[in-house]
Amino acid sequence: MGKIIEAKPREAIDEKYQWKLDAIFKTDDDFQEALDKFKQKMDDADQYIGTLDQGPDQVIKALETILTISRELETLYVYAHLKHDQNTQNNYYLGLQSQMQSLAAQAGQKMAWFEPEVIHLDQKILDQLLADEEYGHFFEELLATKDHVLAPEQEHLLAGASEVFDNASQTFAIFNNSDLKFGEVKDTDGQPIKLTHGTYGVLLENKDRDVRENAFKTLYAQYDNYINTIAQMMSGNIKHHNFIANTRHYNSAREAALAQNNIPVSVYDTLVETVSKHTSLLHEYVGLRKEMLNLDTLEMWDMYTPLTGEAPLSFTFDEAKDIVFKALAPLGEQYLNDLKQAFSDGWIDVYENIGKRSGAYSSGAYDTMPYVLLNWQDSLNDLYTLVHELGHSMHSYYSQKNQPYVYGDYSIFVAEIASTTNENLLTDYLLKNVQDKDTQIYILNHYLDGFKGTIFRQTQFAEFEQFMHEADAKGQPLSAEFLSNAYYDLNRKYYGPAVGEDRTIQYEWSRIPHFYMNYYVYQYATGFSAANSLAKHIASGDTEARDRYLTFLQSGSSDYPIEVMKKAGVDMTNSTYIEEAMDQFTERLAELKDRLNQ
Repeated sequence: MGKIIEAKPREAIDEKYQWKLDAIFKTDDDFQEALDKFKQKMDDADQYIGTLDQGPDQVIKALETILTISRELETLYVYAHLKHDQNTQNNYYLGLQSQMQSLAAQAGQKMAWFEPEVIHLDQKILDQLLADEEYGHFFEELLATKDHVLAPEQEHLLAGASEVFDNASQTFAIFNNSDLKFGEVKDTDGQPIKLTHGTYGVLLENKDRDVRENAFKTLYAQYDNYINTIAQMMSGNIKHHNFIANTRHYNSAREAALAQNNIPVSVYDTLVETVSKHTSLLHEYVGLRKEMLNLDTLEMWDMYTPLTGEAPLSFTFDEAKDIVFKALAPLGEQYLNDLKQAFSDGWIDVYENIGKRSGAYSSGAYDTMPYVLLNWQDSLNDLYTLVHELGHSMHSYYSQKNQPYVYGDYSIFVAEIASTTNENLLTDYLLKNVQDKDTQIYILNHYLDGFKGTIFRQTQFAEFEQFMHEADAKGQPLSAEFLSNAYYDLNRKYYGPAVGEDRTIQYEWSRIPHFYMNYYVYQYATGFSAANSLAKHIASGDTEARDRYLTFLQSGSSDYPIEVMKKAGVDMTNSTYIEEAMDQFTERLAELKDRLNQ
């Protein structure tokens, strides 16, 4: 394991490794001035109430007013949330974020009248709106949920209650990122290392099994200490989703969540069924891991250490940057030229600092850069995280550059496709350009681990998420014991008989932030599978496939995500793309076995 980069105070980190939020607002005073102006403009949001029956021109005038308000709100919100995330212990920015959350709820309340009023318009006006060249698809999407939009006064009430509904999610985020402390663990030499969300993943790669086990059990001991509190947060979160679904007359919370992107529930079921059919592949890989690590009993803390022991690859951030450009070269010269802005213009916040939000993400608004948060540790995992998040940010960059604001975002269903296409291109580049056998073994192991984490693990999460919602809908209390026992059993289904029976993993559900994001995780698995198909063609030099892919990146939300993907060359309404991914897993598992036997 490489040397861990411990979290420093933020002011000790070189500014060239910090994102440039002053590109949004030069100072906090400028932010406050813009916020004050916005509060006045927000009053315009409901000025058109009761006037939409005057005709399509009036509807579009009202829509454009609302879009302008929404656009400015997003910029303000992004500034506050990024400032908060760079140091969650800073009470000033915690206050700003809280203020923006309240303001977003108020704005939502003031704009909530629009959809129900449009839905109840005369069909003649609706037909003209659907035929509008710029906004036709927007109105098509709006009217698709017609049967689930409530009366205006009920919509107003729901919008006003959004802060209450989001409380469980917000509480968990603060608890997990700021309040929860894991103490220290000792490395192989007995030196203390501060255990954080950022260092945990690196410690699980350690070749010393005692270090791995200690990190694993120390982390989960803290979650166990608060397990009943966390179960209550989770229960509140699930009840929120089920309540909204029932209120809007959906058959389930899952149907309600997927309907927002016009995704058939069958896509979700096909994923779980197809992956479940292939869990024997994961069992085979886990069995190989047990054999190669020469363990009598493999445990869950053994899942991330490289099969070759010490990682043969370590990268500084600047070294990783060079590899990124080489790996993504099949996407073409224009893509690479545009990508340079990420490093020159201050999109990326690189290193962990005290109080910084854990993990990694891409975030921004239509009028900001597509920022990237990292917690860089010089590992191969970090290189993959970098190309992953840049995939998101480039998707945002191209969508915003090529689409009007109304279509300038993209569905979360397709969001993970751009990021994991980049990951697959990186794997292909590394396997072609690294000659050393041990390094090839490491990369194959990393790919298989990534597949395990992105398809098998996220599908496991998706299955558990559905289980929790169904259990609550049936009246089952979501107690800590109930959730932990169910999670342990599901984990055994996925990982198979080669894994020992240590029950610490039963608490894993309690630390997964995505369970608070309402049917998000399944899209990692569908996205990785689709990206597998796209990257295979792009890496082969198929310029038509590359051009279709770049068109996809530019499409934003100008069409339904399933249709956008069909144009990109992948039909996600059947299981073929998932089966293709399983075929590649099988091939690379065989390739790994071949290298190991040489």
